[in-house]
Amino acid sequence: MGEQKTMVLTGASRGIGHATVKRFSREGWRVLTCSRQPFDPRCPWPGGEENHIQVDLANPDMTIRAIEAIKDKIDGRLHALVNNAGVSPKGPKGERLSTITTDLRTWGQVFHVNFFACVVLARGLQEELTAGKGSIVNVTSIAGSRVHPFAGAAYATSKAALAALTREMAHDFGPLGVRVNALAPGEVETAILSPGTDKIVEKLPLQRLGQPSEVADAIWFLRSDQSSYISGAEIEVNGAQHV
Repeated sequence: MGEQKTMVLTGASRGIGHATVKRFSREGWRVLTCSRQPFDPRCPWPGGEENHIQVDLANPDMTIRAIEAIKDKIDGRLHALVNNAGVSPKGPKGERLSTITTDLRTWGQVFHVNFFACVVLARGLQEELTAGKGSIVNVTSIAGSRVHPFAGAAYATSKAALAALTREMAHDFGPLGVRVNALAPGEVETAILSPGTDKIVEKLPLQRLGQPSEVADAIWFLRSDQSSYISGAEIEVNGAQHV
């Protein structure tokens, strides 16, 4: 038996994150999950509770403290960091928040979770990722490259910034033997979907929603040896929505 591989995943409690934990657990990985919620005993993976770190990534001090908690739980080596946590606040009636209607605090909260936490965690776990010849996957969005009917302006621009950050990190982490890629989901069947998504789906070339497991499979590919010469890429997982 070889060494058990370890992953840190943010935004693990539902949707794409939940599917990703199940995908990596199935392959025998140990998965450290980070989310605002305490561990939910209904989550069906082994060792979930002791491998969970409750952290509000909107809080920079808490995010920095979480790095120490992660280091205490791993043995100096980390094989994957998946930055999946994302927030997309809505207005009082569930409407998208535009550049005109988003207040400064909301901009700050969204960028802390969707953007700053990603680089803070990667930088803080740099030595462990280097030791594990690890791989970083940043989950961006179709909204990062076009105005989306439901995703707000802060969410969209934070995801566009995360795509640019992926390039920068691929450049900086490459000499350490660490690959960095992004994955941009489109309309995936999760709790974040807004009413009216069916109208978008009708116009997609594949004419269906994506499944969280399909995104998790793409994350698995970007971590696997099959993608060993891919770094600095953003892979679209959206049923050709971007065309």
